[in-house]
Formats: sequence, C-alpha cells, structure tokens
Amino acid sequence: MLKRALISTFKKDKVVGIAKSLEELGLEIISTGGTASKLIENGIKVTSVEEVTNFPEILGGRVKTLNPLIHGAILARRDNKEDMKTLESFKIEPIDLVYVNLYPFLEVTQKPEITLEEIVEYIDIGGPTMIRAAAKNYKHVFVLVDDADAEELIKKLKNQEEITLDYRLYLALKAFQLTAFYDSCICRYLEDVVPQTQDVFGKYITLPLEQLQEMRYGENPHQKASFYQDPVKKGSMTTFKQLNGKELSYNNLRDAQAAWRAVNEYEEIACCAVKHNTPCGIALGNSIVESYKKAYECDPVSIFGGIVAFNRKVDVQTANLLKEIFIEIVMAPDFDDEALKILQKKKNLRILKMITKPLDKYEYISVDGGMLVQEIDRGFINDFRVVTEAQVPEDLKEELFFAWRAVKHVKSNAIVVSKNKATTGIGAGQTNRIWAAIDALERSKGKGADVLASDAFFPFSDVVEKAAEFGIKAIIQPGGSIRDNESIEACNKYGIAMVFTDMRHFKH
Repeated sequence: MLKRALISTFKKDKVVGIAKSLEELGLEIISTGGTASKLIENGIKVTSVEEVTNFPEILGGRVKTLNPLIHGAILARRDNKEDMKTLESFKIEPIDLVYVNLYPFLEVTQKPEITLEEIVEYIDIGGPTMIRAAAKNYKHVFVLVDDADAEELIKKLKNQEEITLDYRLYLALKAFQLTAFYDSCICRYLEDVVPQTQDVFGKYITLPLEQLQEMRYGENPHQKASFYQDPVKKGSMTTFKQLNGKELSYNNLRDAQAAWRAVNEYEEIACCAVKHNTPCGIALGNSIVESYKKAYECDPVSIFGGIVAFNRKVDVQTANLLKEIFIEIVMAPDFDDEALKILQKKKNLRILKMITKPLDKYEYISVDGGMLVQEIDRGFINDFRVVTEAQVPEDLKEELFFAWRAVKHVKSNAIVVSKNKATTGIGAGQTNRIWAAIDALERSKGKGADVLASDAFFPFSDVVEKAAEFGIKAIIQPGGSIRDNESIEACNKYGIAMVFTDMRHFKH
C-alpha cells in the first residue's frame, strides 16, 4: 500500500491536479519550497522536506533534499530485512512515490546574453538524485518524470488495477532516459565554453537527442523511423519553417540536407538540385532565375521528383518556372510574397524557409555496435599547383574553383564537368573512376565541357584520355597517385591544363 509521495517540480502546470489525486488516494504529500507553497495555496495538506529532515534549506536552495532521511526513505528495499531495520532504527518512514521535474537548464541556455554563472545555477542536483534513487529502487518506488505517466498511474491506482513489475521498470527506464538526456545537454553546452574541448575528440561523446517527430516510415515503407533534434545546438535542419506541403519524409530530410549544404558552399547566387542524396545540377548565376535554369539544364530528367535549393530569396520569375515541373521540395532563405502564393498553389509541394546556414561541426554515422564521428568536410584546397606544360587560362580559374566545390558534394567516385559555372555532367557513386568520368562526359553532350573535377586522384590515365575526346581544357584533382606522371603526360599530349589541390573530397 502506498503511503507517502515526494513531489518536487519546477514546472507546476499539472502538479496541483496530480497532488490532489494522490491525496485522495490516501498518500501523505511531502514537498519542497515553491512546490509546497503552490500545493498549500490550493488546499492540499503538505509535509515540508524540512519537517522530515529537521534541517532547513541551505546555500540559497542548492541543498534541500540531499539528506539520508530523504534518500534512505527512497532507496530502502522493502524486502531486505537489514534495510528495513535501518529505517526503523533511524525512524525513517519509506517514500513510495517520487514525482519530479527538473530545473529548465535547456531552456535557459537558449536565452540571449545569459552568462555561464547564471546558467550554472540551473543545473539541477537534487532533482536528478531523487529521480535516480527512485528509479534504482523501482521494485518498491514509483518514479514519475512525465505528467502523462503520472495521470496513467493514478488512473490504475483508482481502478485498483494490477501494477506489474514490467510497468515499474518502464517508469524507471523513462527516468534514466531523462537524467541521461539532461546531463548530456549540460555536456553539450559546456563543449562550447570549455576551450580544451573545442575540435577535440574526447574519450566520451554525449549527444542529447530529443524526438522532434515520428516519421511515417524510413528509407522504405517497411522501415520505422523517427526524427530527433539536438536541442542545445539547433541546426539548419531543425529550425526551418515549412510553409506548404505534406509532412516531410525520412528521405526528404536527408536529401534536403544534401541540397542545403551544397548550395551554401557558394557565396555567389547559387542553385542546387538534388536527387537521391546527390546533386543532379549545381549552378551559379547573376540572378536566382539564371542559376535555376542552368542547374535544371544539367539534368532535366533527374530533377523530376527532386529537391531544389537556393541560397537567395526566390522571386516570381523563378517560382513560375518551378511550378512547371514536379519537385518534392523547394528550399531557400526566403520567398517573395507573390512567389510564395504561386508555389503554394501546388498543395503537395513542400516549401521550406531556411533560417540558418549549415552549422554542425561533426557528422555521426552509425555502424553495427558503434558510431563513426568525423568533422564535416569544410576543406577546399591545400594548394593550387599546375603540374602540366599547359597553364590554366585565366578565364577558367574560377571555373575550376566552381567545379571543385561542386564535386565535394557528389557521391564517390565523383566526376563533375562544368561550363559557365554550371555543371553540365555529373558522374556519381561509381565503383571506378573511369565509369564516373564516362557518365559525366556523356551527359555533358550538347551543353559544353570546359573543365573536369575529380574528388580523388586518377589511378590511370584513362580519365584524361576520355576528357580529351570531349574537349576538356582543364582538370582539377587532388593528385597523389603513384602513376600521376602518366596522367600528366597524357594532359601534355592533348594540351590540357591540370591542377593538383593536395586535398581529397571522398563522400561515401
């Protein structure tokens, strides 16, 4: 039979109703500070923690419940004779239910201009300690950290339903999930304020993840999926505003991230079209509409059902072109009012107003039983070294830079062919480099091919031979193959300029 409940909450919107229900079930209510005052104001009889411990709150409220008379009452095992004898000798009455919510550390970190000293005061100590103690003793103590669970348990108790050990264990699991999440939020915040941790891979990783939404399904309809956000360091894919269209799918979000990263590779006006997580067209322009037209022309077939991203506001002229084809998502920092109205006429088109540029420093890839963590590839070029007799024409230098930025975002093995700062052919995800080159060059037919970029070195001269057939004037690649000389000699033979960057851009 339940006799005593300990209640301590920061958020008090549901506490009165829950406490009243517990009181009606015959439980004595023990409470702290502001929670006790709130309950007393609403006619609930409360035993203060000070009455239990015979010791006042100290250190400005930092120490309230950290006392053996509280934690002994929570942790004592009812089926352990020694534990119960100890309680009896110290005149400790067991606590059977603990209902706690924590100081809002996470919410406070989002406030502008708040100091570290102020934030530290919102690191809850007593709350997590009580929660963990009750969860550890789940066989004998109910631990409630979710209002919905509190209401469900009260209903079960009122209806005199059987309370199974599995249900108690379920409540304990939720309690430990909360305290682990809470501590990981603290660690995540401190990573940015402790200089020694910046850009360093420590022994342990704490990554707070909070469910943002359940997804209809994952990569395929038979796979379950959910979307979690890092609530401490909110990034571009958790802060956008959806202005139109159906709920985003798992694949939509992955493709949207690929498009947003690629288009933000450029300071100039840019457009990127993505299909199946790899670009099918990237282009720069003097206007948004020009950048879109050039990106579209790279691959008018693959863009169907894809995603189009811009790094500038979408105007009416561009919106009128976008409405002519089926695309899943349009994303941009903003939309002209009239352009938005045009696009919103397509009820299923997802329109995303992007609030921030890509911010993440690291990316996390799960493997069976573990996780790989690496810095996001924000590198560009270590060196711009012409290794051929032919020099890079001045008008092609910027073209090479454009293609080199584009190839970073294409699945390896990756080849990009470009002209007039627009991709005209993309070869992606091939198991050998010549196939990627053939794909890219063949797709550039009729659109022009001035430069070729390769994400990694050429193991053979075959890519140069094929590039020569299509009139490529300059090639940019990392270099570093033991057979670099063969590619250099082939370039010299055909009068092609080749640049080594000494930086590879694999994207698996």
